[in-house]
Amino acid sequence: MAVQLLGFFLGMLGLLGTVATTVLPHWRTTAYVGSNIITSVSYLKGLWMECVWHSTGIYQCVLHRSLLALPPDLQAARALMVLSCVTGMIAVVLAVTGMKCTQCAHGSSNKNALLLGGGCCFFSAGLLCLITVSWTTNSITQDFYNPFLPGAMKYEIGLAIYVGYASSFLSLTGGLILCWSTSGQRQPIRQPPPPHTVRSYPAAPPPAAIASAPPYRPPEALRGNCVPSVFPASSSGYKLDDYF
Repeated sequence: MAVQLLGFFLGMLGLLGTVATTVLPHWRTTAYVGSNIITSVSYLKGLWMECVWHSTGIYQCVLHRSLLALPPDLQAARALMVLSCVTGMIAVVLAVTGMKCTQCAHGSSNKNALLLGGGCCFFSAGLLCLITVSWTTNSITQDFYNPFLPGAMKYEIGLAIYVGYASSFLSLTGGLILCWSTSGQRQPIRQPPPPHTVRSYPAAPPPAAIASAPPYRPPEALRGNCVPSVFPASSSGYKLDDYF
């Protein structure tokens, strides 16, 4: 659980840094080179506005009013940073639902998969932010060392770029930690129930043969009390004269 909390908080810090990087105008700052040695005024360029900073501490900012009038690299940087912020918010929702310390989806078999999805989203958000700030850094560096570009049009890497680098690494680290924490949580494999076996009992021995009943023998006292038959013993059938 501690590993999951560590990954989540790192991802949250990365998301907050990514949002700050997207909003701040300090992507490009004035480079004081050549004839451009006036330090009382500094120009700042960001994704959404351009600002002028005076030595008296006053900021004057102007928003970019037209999207199509912007250079292609600035349009792409806008899209990637917004996508990074949205992906980070989705990662927060998935990670909160999938962590062990929360009651969301408690007892569900998909809790581990939700946490893995949150880690992947954190990693994707950090990767998008890293691509954007690296691309902008390369563009600023090429313009700075371009000998045909006037000194007044050269800029240096602003503070927002460094914040973007730190945020991207925090998001990447948090996403990797969350993904790694899910590898040790294996879902228990449900074993199929054992087949129902019919217990066989030993066959009962056949009952003993019932002994034949002994012939009936009248007691001694009743012997000799038989009434003699009316009919002669030699008669082998019934005769009509015997009844009249």
